[in-house]
Amino acid sequence: MRIRTNNIRRDEADARRTEANARLATVPSRPSRARRRRSTLSAAALLAAVGTLGALAGCCDDEATGTKTTGAGAASSSSAPAGESGSGTDTKVLWVGDSIAGVEAPPLGAALKASGASFKNDSSDGGGTVVEGDRMSTALARSTWKQLRKDLASFRPDVLAYQITTYDWGTPAQQRASYEKLARAAGDAGADLVLVSAPPYKIDDFYAGHTDAIKSAPEAAEAVAKAHARKVHFLDASKLWGTDGTAARAQRSSDGIHSCQQGSAGFAKWFTERLGALYDFTPAAPERWAEDGWAGDRRYAELGCG
Repeated sequence: MRIRTNNIRRDEADARRTEANARLATVPSRPSRARRRRSTLSAAALLAAVGTLGALAGCCDDEATGTKTTGAGAASSSSAPAGESGSGTDTKVLWVGDSIAGVEAPPLGAALKASGASFKNDSSDGGGTVVEGDRMSTALARSTWKQLRKDLASFRPDVLAYQITTYDWGTPAQQRASYEKLARAAGDAGADLVLVSAPPYKIDDFYAGHTDAIKSAPEAAEAVAKAHARKVHFLDASKLWGTDGTAARAQRSSDGIHSCQQGSAGFAKWFTERLGALYDFTPAAPERWAEDGWAGDRRYAELGCG
C-alpha cells in the first residue's frame, strides 16, 4: 500500500514510541534520596550477580573449552581476566540500540570508562533500529540514522557497537542490507562495527507478529560479520543470557524484556571482556565500577528494580 504522506509514518512511529515508553513507566520514579540508598544497598548484590553471570557465560562458551572461534564468532573468553586496574585503552565506543540497550548502558559506560575508554550512549527508548524493513521499522530507522550520522561525525568512535533491537523488523534480505549499510557507515567514519545479539525476552502481543524477523536478525548480522571479518564482528549474547527469556539466567526484569542493575552489570562485564579481546586491552575489574553510582539511574526505578 502506498503511503500518501510522511505524516502517516511519523504518527505510527510516535505511537510505537509511546507504547514502548509505557512499558518503562509502570512504576513511578522514587525520590533521589531513596534512589541513592537503593544504589548503595545493591552494590554487593551487583558484584555477586556479575560473578554468577560470568561463570555461566564461561561454562557455555566454546572458547572456554579451547575451541577458538574466529572471524564472526564471539571474541575469546580465554583472554587474560580483568585486572584490578586494567591495561588501559583509549578506544572510543558508540553504543546503539533500543531500550534494552538503554538499561545496559549505565554499567557498560562505567566499565568502559574505568578501563580508560570513551563511551557515548546512542540507545533509544521505543526505537533505535537501523533496519529499513517494514513500514514501521523504516520510520524508526530514519530517526536512528539521523542521530547516528551526527554522532559518527562528532564523536569519531573507534567502535560502533550495535545491539540488535526488538524493532529490527524486515525480511532477512532487508536486515542484511541494513547491517551492510551500518558497516559502511562505520567504515567511512574510521570505525569497526561490533554487532551483538539481543538477550532473550518475552514475546508478548506487541512482538508476536514479528517472530520471524526476531529470529532472522542475528543470523543476518552474523552473515554480514562473516563477509567483512576484518572490520565487522558478531558477538552471540546467548553465551551470557542463554535463549530462554523466562529463565533466571536471562536476568530479565518483571516486564520480561529489560534487565535490572544485576543483569545489566553482568552484560557490561561480558561485553567489555570481549571488546578487550578484540582490541587488546584488559578491562577494569568490576570492583572498580560496580559502585560508581550508575545503579541509581532512573531507568531502573521506572522498571521497579530493587
